[in-house]
Amino acid sequence: MPASPPRSPVRPQRRPQPRRAVRPPVRRKKPRWAMRAVTTLSVVILASAGIGHAVVSSLDAGISRIDPFKDMKNRPRAGHGMNVLLVGTDGRDKISEAERRKYRLGGAPCHCTDTIMIVHISEDRGRASVVSLPRDSYAELPAHVDRNTGKPHAAHPVKLNAAYAEGGPQLTVRTVEHMTRVKIDHYLEIDFTSFMRTVDVLGGVQVCTARPLKDSHTGLNLAAGRHRLSGGQALQYVRARYVDGASDLGRMQRQQHFLAALIDQSTSSGVLLNPMRFRDVTRAVLGSVRADKGFGTDELLDLGRAMRNFSPSSSEFATVPIGRMGYAVKGIGSTLKWDPVKSGRLFQSLREDKPLAANRPRDTSVRVDVAPQQVRVQVENGTTTPGLARRADAALAATGFRTTRQPRNAANRSVRRTVVAYDPRWDRSAKSLAAALPGSELRPVKGQGPTLKVIVGTDYRQVRKVKAADVREGEFGVVRGDEVKCS
Repeated sequence: MPASPPRSPVRPQRRPQPRRAVRPPVRRKKPRWAMRAVTTLSVVILASAGIGHAVVSSLDAGISRIDPFKDMKNRPRAGHGMNVLLVGTDGRDKISEAERRKYRLGGAPCHCTDTIMIVHISEDRGRASVVSLPRDSYAELPAHVDRNTGKPHAAHPVKLNAAYAEGGPQLTVRTVEHMTRVKIDHYLEIDFTSFMRTVDVLGGVQVCTARPLKDSHTGLNLAAGRHRLSGGQALQYVRARYVDGASDLGRMQRQQHFLAALIDQSTSSGVLLNPMRFRDVTRAVLGSVRADKGFGTDELLDLGRAMRNFSPSSSEFATVPIGRMGYAVKGIGSTLKWDPVKSGRLFQSLREDKPLAANRPRDTSVRVDVAPQQVRVQVENGTTTPGLARRADAALAATGFRTTRQPRNAANRSVRRTVVAYDPRWDRSAKSLAAALPGSELRPVKGQGPTLKVIVGTDYRQVRKVKAADVREGEFGVVRGDEVKCS
């Protein structure tokens, strides 16, 4: 996608015009985790545009304060730049019953983190790197006191999003620092309500999709093309997990795309240069934001002055590399195990204040619609050749497919042409898998479910490397903000 043309310099503010009647904002519904990021960026960019200390101070006073770093010991060494842990919770106390029904937000909240991101602001304040940490990541909680019962707990394995439920912000920070060795400088937390209000007060956010997006769980239903989403629609967009077989990984990509669009909307719409509109946006957001005590007016102003030229092109997004999908843990269920080597290099880049997209290697992989990391596969041996399914399983896993790692014999052991059996609802995933198996036959099987099946035939020779036809590049799958927003 071509980069957006450069914006013209910010002009000096004109003399105040006669005040017009302001219509009350239309209340709709909205998304969650990205609002905290846009809150921070909106405040700092407005500050850099010349809106005074008093304005920012009054907004700062509306933030609920917490101390997620209290009594923390043995923390990682501080690196260069600033690291902010952005946490989105499933809080929905201020959402009306009508909104809950319309946007399918029923049920009791789990009081856990639905989204976790590390936002790294470079030391020169010219770049923002956003790394998503999957909520189902395998994590080991350090010893702590349960926030609900007050009982001490020894260190034990969990899914990453459970850290908040057991120990709140402090345990979440401790766990993330332990897993990444990245020192967290500031903490921001937000819920559904603020995200929805932010999008609506901004006048909606524009997203583009190359194909229809429909999710029965959230009610998302978008035709292919360009859409301006209201708050409630945006919440559906960033929460959808059942659009295809991509599940949480696909959802995180949509969240990153949306955040890039949200930044673009905030920086290009003029809201940051209009004190009245800016006040409305920030008041809508800050009512549900919680932040650490050290992230105050002076920090916002200093950061804002340094970020005068911040834009989508100076932001980059990535997801921590996954080494093993579906890693089963007794009593916990299926988790995501990080790739220790690749994730180590990713977090080292954050510590050393280096761009994530630096030194992108040359890649000759065949481009496909769905990334192999989002496709789950069961491999069966349709021949009498011993170990053939095991070799195919290993080759597919090495290419990135989520194989079960438990190959087995097929009912028919006289298969000549390799078969990719799939549920028609996952046809795009099936095409990606077939591209990795040249000459294979696509065979729809209604009701098979999200796990695709490969029946290896006597024609099998090798697995071809494939990669999603996305702008994400490099071993971390990095994408810049201007590469994913609507052109």
